[in-house]
Amino acid sequence: MDAQTAVTLGKMSAATTFGLAALGSVLGTGSAGPAAIGAWKKCFAQNKTAPFILIVFAGAPLSQTIYGMILMNQMVAICNAAGFNNWGAMLGTGVFGGLAIGASAWWQGKAGAAGSDALAETGKGFGNYLMVLGIIETIALFILVFIGAVFKVG
Repeated sequence: MDAQTAVTLGKMSAATTFGLAALGSVLGTGSAGPAAIGAWKKCFAQNKTAPFILIVFAGAPLSQTIYGMILMNQMVAICNAAGFNNWGAMLGTGVFGGLAIGASAWWQGKAGAAGSDALAETGKGFGNYLMVLGIIETIALFILVFIGAVFKVG
């Protein structure tokens, strides 16, 4: 295989990382957003103050898109390095890294949905619910750091 094809396949794999991470963010915000809206509706129907802080639960899965972009940029830099030819390693990284980051976002959204409902109903526990989202977020950070470390040179 010629060098240009290897670089092209490597960069496509990097884009896969970003795309799958972003897909997870879509699924996560798509889970948490409607739950926040429903929680606000419940508050309005009961003449209670609707907590604006629910937007944190709805938006939390967006950060995984950023992690996917950072990993993608690291991968593209490697593809642009002289002598690059291991597009297969990039493909594995792109698919599995992107899927794992995306799954983190999706499940973070599901947890955010539950947190929205619980906070609207009780008015209590925001810190506890946020800690759960933080634990799920940590998985995406681990993926970003450890996969990125695999490709560090020197």
